Amino acid sequence: LGLEDIITVDVLYPNRSGDDEPLGGNLWKFCPQGQVGRNGKHRIFPECTVDTVLGKDYVKQVYEHAGIMDQKSVPILFDKETKTVVSNESAEIVRMLGTAMKDFITTGIELFPEDKQSEINEMNDWIYNEIANGSYKAGFSSNQDVYETAYNSYFEALDKVNDILSKRKFLLGDKPTEADLRLLPPFYRHDPVYHNRFKLNKKFLWEYPHIWRWMGDMMNCAPNMDAVTNAGYLDHCKQGYFGRTGNGSIPVGPEGYPECYKNPNFKAN
Repeated sequence: LGLEDIITVDVLYPNRSGDDEPLGGNLWKFCPQGQVGRNGKHRIFPECTVDTVLGKDYVKQVYEHAGIMDQKSVPILFDKETKTVVSNESAEIVRMLGTAMKDFITTGIELFPEDKQSEINEMNDWIYNEIANGSYKAGFSSNQDVYETAYNSYFEALDKVNDILSKRKFLLGDKPTEADLRLLPPFYRHDPVYHNRFKLNKKFLWEYPHIWRWMGDMMNCAPNMDAVTNAGYLDHCKQGYFGRTGNGSIPVGPEGYPECYKNPNFKAN
């Protein structure tokens, strides 16, 4: 959106704190120096930063500084001047970026155009239930029936998206909207993460020709998209999803990702 001049970004380590750390375990933390994972490997991610606003070590401390004592979740939209947590709900933050900060957008992208607002809200709800949250239902359920139901619903949704995109460049027309932006993260993760980690292994994304074309369009829809879709970002994702359960082994492959999203003729071996 071109909001880099008014919003800075700090990036957490993809795994949470251990039980032996000063504030205890299961806390998001700023750790640019890296740490040893469950697989015994010390990993540093160049994207990870310190807390450049308050100088805290843990997200929990950021909340406490703002007078909120019972929160530890991310993301956080934080007001530097008032030292206030504006929101910690991702959908709400995306809506704010496209509306409250609309006058500062420099890319020409309108995430929440007035004439499509009801369609966007309806599409957002469906994407969340069937794809974004649906993938988690499949991946984290210990109940076989729940997993299979979520699995089937997820791939029915992918079929529907592929059909929609056979008729339009983006979900709701010729330009990307908030709905496209909210669909990008789960689709970006599907082949290299969800297919394996969440057992959503019926198909790869490249087997859906219209979704695959859309991925290329989304990867190039605005300047500096590479900053949030590059190989380093994918490594960060894989560490988060695979590195905090089981033995913590991180898959080396699949090869060619995420660069292949920009290749309309890509077919994995």
